[in-house]
Amino acid sequence: MKWAWAWVLGCMLMGPWRADAASPRMQYVGVVNLNEATAAELDLLPGVGEKAAQRILEHRKKRPFGRVEELVRVKGFGKKKFLKLRAHLALTGPTTLKKEQVPAPPPPGREASVTNP
Repeated sequence: MKWAWAWVLGCMLMGPWRADAASPRMQYVGVVNLNEATAAELDLLPGVGEKAAQRILEHRKKRPFGRVEELVRVKGFGKKKFLKLRAHLALTGPTTLKKEQVPAPPPPGREASVTNP
């Protein structure tokens, strides 16, 4: 029975560090112009797939976006999803959105060693 508790405690202590170290983090940088972006460019938005991108294009054909907040009028885009995307939405200028890999932070409790010259 003691070994079971030791195993559970070991998993709790080591599990998160191994998971964090193994998974790279992705960061979105730039914006997507809702009035000029292609379906492929809209598909780059986090949480937006091919079908959602097509719905944006269909909405845009009927009426160009006057404000980025109008995205919530497109089926599948509620307030919650809009709030996640807002920083990456624009109505003018080029589409510059890209996905970059960010180095994972060191595990908690482990500071980078600093040596004095």
